[in-house]
Amino acid sequence: MARRILLTGATGYVGGRLRRVLEDRGDPLRCLTRRPEALVPRVRASTEVVRGDVLDPASLAAAFEGIDTAYYLVHSMGSDADFEERDRMAASNFAAAARNAGVRRIIYLGGLAQGDDLSPHLRSRQETGEILDGAGVPVLELRASIVIGSGSLSFEMIRALVERLPVMITPRWVDVEAQPIAIDDVLAYLVGALDIPLEGSRVVEIGGQDRVSYGELMKEYARQRGLRRTMIPVPVLTPRLSSLWLGLVTPLYARVGRKLVESIKHPSVVHDDSALELFPVRPLGMRDAIAAAMRNEEREIAESRWYDAFSSGGDARTWAGARFGNRLADVRERWVPVGPDRAFEPIRRIGGARGWYAYDWLWKIRGFLDLLVGGVGVRRGRPHPDELAVGDALDFWRVEAYEPGRLLRLHAEMKLPGRAWLEFEVHPSGEGTTISQTALFDPVGLAGLAYWYLVFPLHSLVFRRMIRKIAEQAAGTSTVSAVAAA
Repeated sequence: MARRILLTGATGYVGGRLRRVLEDRGDPLRCLTRRPEALVPRVRASTEVVRGDVLDPASLAAAFEGIDTAYYLVHSMGSDADFEERDRMAASNFAAAARNAGVRRIIYLGGLAQGDDLSPHLRSRQETGEILDGAGVPVLELRASIVIGSGSLSFEMIRALVERLPVMITPRWVDVEAQPIAIDDVLAYLVGALDIPLEGSRVVEIGGQDRVSYGELMKEYARQRGLRRTMIPVPVLTPRLSSLWLGLVTPLYARVGRKLVESIKHPSVVHDDSALELFPVRPLGMRDAIAAAMRNEEREIAESRWYDAFSSGGDARTWAGARFGNRLADVRERWVPVGPDRAFEPIRRIGGARGWYAYDWLWKIRGFLDLLVGGVGVRRGRPHPDELAVGDALDFWRVEAYEPGRLLRLHAEMKLPGRAWLEFEVHPSGEGTTISQTALFDPVGLAGLAYWYLVFPLHSLVFRRMIRKIAEQAAGTSTVSAVAAA
């Protein structure tokens, strides 16, 4: 009988890539996710997707039915709340469900670090391994250093800093030693963990060939890109100041900056070489790992990115107890003398490098203001320049509904006193097509209403030009006409 595998974190950076590798192997695969509608379009027909949440014990029993091996690739680093407590609850629930279902093995990817005074993030990652082991199911815990790959948090931060700053003021943590590992090697270890003999639980440290610092990684990236970069050490930058500086230079990392820097300041090198005895994996060195990541970047689309994970947007707001009923809308329509598919083209390509067709500088300001209040920040881009799927991160929006050639609905992940959506729809009209653009806002209390009316003049300016530009893009040089505006 074929081994049945349960995978968590399938919408995340490592989990998204591991899913494809497991699908290629042909093992029966089941993915646990809070939002099946976002994952189903991405998986193969042979992969089962079930709804569940590791923070909801009642939702896990069905997911574990018939499972032999379970991957635990979950963490709460993007959470605004007490992520350590959430990680404890999640691991406890998962381990108990695995024990009750008779699972034979849990494979967990944790963080590699040495020292007694670990950062809360690293401490939580290692505590998670202990909690998983406490339920009695054998756990193979792989502790990895910095992961190098297109779309990974560490590599993207290195790339952003080196590309943007000819001269860098570097704090002390830039010189801390690490043992970076290529994402393909991490995947090879995770897959190999399925077949490693395991009588009880075991911790295995994994890393690449080289022991280097973040500074050396940045210098090597600059060398391969043909860039000249100067680093000026400054010993007074604390992790908190470093995270603020990081958020200013690369706003994408503002929400996780402090947790990331607090983790980087600890050495993460392999002291136990047993991975080389247990696994046939021979990991790449730093130069080859960076070169491989850059080759994938040059394909324009990383297979998965750390901020595509739903957790990168922070905790989903439940709005429990909030009263809605004053929904506000800005509705605009344009008729174009082309078919629906042609009219939908500029809509499916919106955002990312192409921008929003109107006043991109205002969008950037809005993103920066969101950054100041702890939101997702300025720009996350989009995973593919021409394609979209439900669940994709699109700048500071999330794709909530997508029907090619007909509908795109985006849900705002920025900090707001209410809920907001931006929806585009096309439908045949006479010998052409009507493009509808709708901005919706459910305000909460007086603060929500005040927000809407204060920004309404800017919204009116932006949305009016946006629909006009979309129509012009769809029709080329053809005549477009306004059908309605409200």
